[in-house]
Amino acid sequence: MTTKLIECIPNFSEARRPEVVDQIVASVNSVEGVRLLDRSSDLDHNRTVLTFAGMPAVVEEAAFRAIKTAAELIDLNQHTGEHPRIGATDVVPFVPLSNVSMEECVAIAQRVGQRVGDELSLPVYLYEAAATSPERANLENIRKGQYEGLKLEIESDPNRKPDFGPAKLGAAGATVIGAREALIAFNVFLTTDDVETAKKISKAIRHSSGGLRYVKANGFLVDGRAQVSMNLTNFHKTPIARVVETIRREAQRYGVAIHHSELVGLIPQESLVDAAVWYTQLDGFDKEQILESRLFDGGPQTIDGQSSIVHGQTPPKPASFLNELASALPAPGGGSAAAYAGAMGAALVSMVSGLTIGRKKYAEVEAEMQAVRVFSEKLRADMTQAVDDDAASFEAVIGAFKLPKETEEQQTARTAAIQITTLNAAHIPLQSVKNSVKIMELAIKCAEHGNLNAISDAMSGFAMSRASLTAAAYNVRINVNSLPDKSAGDDYLKELADLEKKADKLEKEIRKIMKERGGI
Repeated sequence: MTTKLIECIPNFSEARRPEVVDQIVASVNSVEGVRLLDRSSDLDHNRTVLTFAGMPAVVEEAAFRAIKTAAELIDLNQHTGEHPRIGATDVVPFVPLSNVSMEECVAIAQRVGQRVGDELSLPVYLYEAAATSPERANLENIRKGQYEGLKLEIESDPNRKPDFGPAKLGAAGATVIGAREALIAFNVFLTTDDVETAKKISKAIRHSSGGLRYVKANGFLVDGRAQVSMNLTNFHKTPIARVVETIRREAQRYGVAIHHSELVGLIPQESLVDAAVWYTQLDGFDKEQILESRLFDGGPQTIDGQSSIVHGQTPPKPASFLNELASALPAPGGGSAAAYAGAMGAALVSMVSGLTIGRKKYAEVEAEMQAVRVFSEKLRADMTQAVDDDAASFEAVIGAFKLPKETEEQQTARTAAIQITTLNAAHIPLQSVKNSVKIMELAIKCAEHGNLNAISDAMSGFAMSRASLTAAAYNVRINVNSLPDKSAGDDYLKELADLEKKADKLEKEIRKIMKERGGI
């Protein structure tokens, strides 16, 4: 079974007090299963960037703890630095790494944002893929005026109302949380101390000023040198080599050159390969010619022993999944098995519709079967994803139960975390129930109109989906019953009962079709 991995790269408005940064790092490391990949502090910017990764639930918890710690230790009223900022934790992006969609990272950003607003009383703005309006997709728009400007406007300007939390700014400022693709934080130092030259070059390459697409840039004076500070938001479409060469040519206009460059945090290997290929003019180069690519192609990479399919996202192999299911570990369990059964049901529907499409005898239902196949493949992908989602949700519940409970405040926070994670653990199998009903409906279409030679496969697809529904329903009920506040799950139980009634009607319908068309 493939493991879901995400990355988080929070930026904190502190670098000159290492003891403060140490405490923020400790809060991240306090979450079991998170791996801290990088820590980078810039004294001139007075800013620290952390990079950590792991399974979604643990990264989500680590991000919240880091924001909480930073809010307690950093006072923006006392902060100075070259880099624009509006908060102690200035920006928190979540990035999909393996077997995770951007939509899932958006959902994580929304959950963390709401929790930060509710529990820490901090204003939160959602940006990039999680933005609630086009204007807020761009971080620069949210940061306009920095902390000082936002403090003056947040209470009076409706356009600056946060997405979560109070419309009031305290010493910890506001936090911007979102989801995005991998970004390269990249700085180029010039052979001059004239910061105006860096600002002119930044304007020339910055997309918002008419420069290169997917480049955000500004000029600063750092360590006695003019610096072009950049975020490269899509290295595939605007390669790093193109950016460097453009800076080099712009610098020549002012009689200066590139002194050196630096990375802030981590960089995808592919971007460096692209740069090397460009500079060495390796026309016709195939990335499979890289020794390491050939060595590790198709094999799993790991983070702290957790398997991750890096070279392609594939569904869980039956043997490995069944071995995991049979192990003494509590996850994956019944919820994952339910989703897997649903995925098999959808696969059988795809099979029957595929055996019907293109057959002259079934020309009248070809369009219908093509639509069935499209929907069944989407449902198969959703159910395959739910195999991992269910296991991850259970691990998040276990993590919530492990939270400290020595003080009354800790007990309150722990109870709230248990409520949220358990509700999510009920939501995922409920979604599997919904998808199972949809697969059952498609199986009926296949049984009624599909290739008669495959009618038993349509019935089998229905049976697998019905089993999926039954197993998932057990998981919905057990999780709702485990909620500290059980009333929060009332709507789930009502919806579940309605879906079960619908499934009963569908079963009667397919049995009738099977008797009439299949003779059994």
